[in-house]
Formats: sequence, C-alpha cells, structure tokens
Amino acid sequence: MTVLSGARVVTTDGVLDGGWVQVEGATITAVGTDRPPESGTDLGGAWLLPGYVDLHTHGGNQGSIDESAAGLATSVAFHRAHGTTRTLASVVTGSVDHMCAVAGWIADAVEAGPSAAGHIVGVHLEGPFISTARCGAQDPEQIRDPDPAVLRRLLDAGRGTVRMITIAPERPGALDAIRTVTAEGVIAAIGHTDTYYADAVAGIEAGARVITHAFNGMRGIHHRDPGAIGAGLDHPALVAEVINDGMHLHNAAVRLLAETFAGRFALITDAMAAAGVGDGEYGLGDRRVIVKDGMAVLEGGSSIAGSTLTMERAVQRAVREVGLPIEVVAAAAATTPARVLGGEKRFGSIAAGLDADLVVLDDDLAVRRVMALGEWI
Repeated sequence: MTVLSGARVVTTDGVLDGGWVQVEGATITAVGTDRPPESGTDLGGAWLLPGYVDLHTHGGNQGSIDESAAGLATSVAFHRAHGTTRTLASVVTGSVDHMCAVAGWIADAVEAGPSAAGHIVGVHLEGPFISTARCGAQDPEQIRDPDPAVLRRLLDAGRGTVRMITIAPERPGALDAIRTVTAEGVIAAIGHTDTYYADAVAGIEAGARVITHAFNGMRGIHHRDPGAIGAGLDHPALVAEVINDGMHLHNAAVRLLAETFAGRFALITDAMAAAGVGDGEYGLGDRRVIVKDGMAVLEGGSSIAGSTLTMERAVQRAVREVGLPIEVVAAAAATTPARVLGGEKRFGSIAAGLDADLVVLDDDLAVRRVMALGEWI
C-alpha cells in the first residue's frame, strides 16, 4: 500500500488542501483530508492531479506515429514523462493502405497492454473523409468522400481499437458514415470541415460527439451562420478539443471555449515529432513541416501543422496564462477526455475505486512525478 499525503489534491469536487490518496496495487482505495491511514510519502504541498488523457497526438521526441511502430513507442513514452498517462494515437490522412498499416501497429500496441513506456487506448483516424478546403497540413490528394468499403477497411485494420474518426459532415455520404461508426461504438468527431451550421447540426444528430481542435480547420463563428462551433453550443453532448499552445488559439478564445463549453472541453496536444526537440524540418504523414520558434508550419505554405505541445505545458498555460481554475483545467486534461472514451468509471479522476493514474506538480505546475496504474515511472 502507498499513501501520498500533504498534497493539494484536485478532485471533481474541488481542491483538498493537505489531502492524501491511498493506493493499493493499481487502484486508488481512499482519498481524504483527515489523518492519513498510515505514514507514507509526504508530497510537501505539491499539487496532485489525475493523469492526463490526450485524445489527439501525432508524435514527440522525433517519433512519429505515422512513421513506424518504433515512432509510436518513442512518442508515447515522451508524452508519458510529461504527465500523459493514456494516449489516443492519431493517424493523419494518407493512402488507405498506409492508414491501415498505421492503425495496425497502433492496434498491436493497444493489445500489448500498458507498460512502463505508456498506455495507448486506441486509434484516432483524422481523415480521410475530411474537407479539402479545410485540410490544413493534411494531404489533399488523399482526401475522399466517405465510402462504406474504405471505412470498413480502416475499422477492420484497427481490429476493434479504432475509438474516434474525424469526418467533415458536409461531404456526400458523411452522415451515413457517422451513423455507421457510432453504431459500432466509435466516436465520430466533426473536424477539418467547411461546414455551415445546418450540416454540423445534421452531423451531431447523426451521432457526432466531438469537435476536432475547435476553431482550427473549420469556419469561425459568424453572426448569421455560427458554423460547427455554434452547433456545438446548441448541443450539450458535444465536447470541444482545445489546442492551448498560444499559437492555435488566442487566450481569449480558450477562455471563450472554457466558458461556453463548460464541463465539456478537452485539452489536447495535437503534437507532432518536433515536440520536445526543437526547431528544424520534420515529417507529418508524407508532408514536410518546418518548425521555427516552436510553431510547426507546412513547408512552402502557412498552414499550422500540428503542435510542439505537451499536456504538461497545456495545463500550465491554462492556469497561469489563460487564467482558468486548476480544478477546471484538471477536468479538461483528464476527466472530460476519460468521459469521451467511456472510461470515466475507471480513470480520469482522483477517487476511490479508480485506476491510480496520478501526476505530481510543483508550484509552477511542472510535472515532478508520474504514477501510472500504481507504479511510479
């Protein structure tokens, strides 16, 4: 048994000053603010948050999920050291053959189970059924209308591990595709879309439950047609992904999403291979990306190509620069993503009976220790 005491424990009910958490094996067995059940590790007033859950990432530490199984492992291990205890691995639009291959090696990692290197919870297909007008850094030559046979190939390649797919709801056949994946327990997300409000509503009514990196890769809010964001405001089942790196979104836009999507916005990294490395040239799928001053941009263009963000930095920015309460940020980094994945009764919060995925933060909210399933890494 492990007891972590003397912490500022962030729970779904608020911050427990001088709180303690008891862990037995891989499970949290008790949480309190009174005298801990036995002596243990005194965290000296550090913050204790649930382990971060990243719904959208492509790489890190020079590892690219789309490049190889080794790139996937490198990326996930890097992000774990920055507090991400569970990762949904994202696949950029490419040839159907290559997307199937990537889904296959992600499925291998999911089936191998959690390890010291990381915990991969499934596949996120960011395409290929998206908008060429809003494709960002993704290859427009590989984008296509939803096709039942292609969708079936992609789902089968993931061998039951595909958890999310981003679709532009205005494309012919998109609503049927959303209904199909939803019926199979896969989360449909609206993103990389040129949709107006009406088509976005149709996508939500067909089953879509997430907005892929809100405001990015889509129309903004217009007072006569508020687009996908406006549709999300009218449908409280929808969760908005937020890339909080100070480049994809102005701090005021993050605050706007936090307030208007209260309890249903999720911090993500959308990180690519340059995260944790620095400026230079990198790959994202089959496209070249130039990173300068931490911003990743498509070679020869102006489209932002993912980020160099970690969940650690996203959390720090949300509290220290955007000005959100830490309990709101902890929910956005862990509790809400866990709910999106249907895992809120197993992980994503600090409560008795849940998995012991925890991050210890200093006063500056920098990660000092990470516990995954009861083990320090």
